[in-house]
Amino acid sequence: MDVMAQFEKAIQHKVIGEYDEALAALRPLLQTHPDNAEVYHELGLIHSFKVDMDESIYYLEMAVRLSPQSVPYMLDAGKTHAMFGNDDKAKAIFEYILKLDPVNVEAQKNLAFYS
Repeated sequence: MDVMAQFEKAIQHKVIGEYDEALAALRPLLQTHPDNAEVYHELGLIHSFKVDMDESIYYLEMAVRLSPQSVPYMLDAGKTHAMFGNDDKAKAIFEYILKLDPVNVEAQKNLAFYS
């Protein structure tokens, strides 16, 4: 199975709530594509759905490191930090997003929770 097909298979599992199957489809992709930010991002999201805080944050932060200009990845990392009670980290991420994109409505709304 090629990379895109395996990735799409993982997303299909994620969408219908088969998180373990999605993880099993995604993890091998990191062995062959260790710099693929999108794979890390999806792994982070799935772990957040499973309420695996440490795993979720690790993968989301790796996605941001690999794609440091990706505002969507940053937003998901910030929201995940907020969801797990890491308020200082979440606030810092939303503030940083607004430095990059001062009119980002989603970052503004999330940052408003800390005002």
